[in-house]
Amino acid sequence: MKQDMDREYGYLHQGNDAHFVRGVPRQQVAGFSVGIVYIENIDYTLMPGNVVNACTYDFPVRMRAVENLTNTRLFEADPTIMDDILAAARHMVEKEGVRAICSACGFFGNYHRQVAAALDVPVALSSLVQIPMIQATLAPGRKVGILTANAAAMTDALYANCGIADTGGLVVEDTLDTEQFSAVVKMTGGFDNGAARQEVVGAARKLVARDPDIGAILLECSDMPPYAAVIQAETGLPVFDFITLIRWMHDAVAQRPYAGWV
Repeated sequence: MKQDMDREYGYLHQGNDAHFVRGVPRQQVAGFSVGIVYIENIDYTLMPGNVVNACTYDFPVRMRAVENLTNTRLFEADPTIMDDILAAARHMVEKEGVRAICSACGFFGNYHRQVAAALDVPVALSSLVQIPMIQATLAPGRKVGILTANAAAMTDALYANCGIADTGGLVVEDTLDTEQFSAVVKMTGGFDNGAARQEVVGAARKLVARDPDIGAILLECSDMPPYAAVIQAETGLPVFDFITLIRWMHDAVAQRPYAGWV
């Protein structure tokens, strides 16, 4: 059941901070807009641009591992990890003051609806939740291309839990058979970043070659944003990923007043 955390909103600065500020019971730290749940057991390099690399952001984010979670359990939508995911998210909301919850793998989307129903802050557990909005921006007949780390785990249940009603206009390209980038699934300890970049960009080229009606690309995987700019340069298409989602959520829950000359 949702709890009313009675948060205060409003950007504090010299000039509007001379008033009584109410604390939130149990909150221990402050100033974080977005909390990110991630897989505890991983073994590969986390590049700048990766969701769980703090250098990716120009605002503070909070991160928390889901205990005993592996990517295999996440790909298989193991129902027994639901409580652990919710516990990690709830801790950041109640103890650390985050105002929105996201994740570091698109397949957390299998639990999106349940976590969103349980918390009193905005929740977007998968980059895939952007798809309905992307579809709304495209001309009729245009499709959304999806690059994923594991196409076999892109199930109808995942789409439904992410609020995607229309899957007919989705075109999926897998990267699981790549030699270097697949390290993010196979946990090989590291990868050749230059080669991984070329593999992901090559998958994007293959995606748009398969279907010329693709009007935008969505990167499912939280390890793909480091290559988003190159993918956009190569395809000439809008590219959405976890970072566009997290920035969107941050802007919504951490609004600042505008200032300037008129």
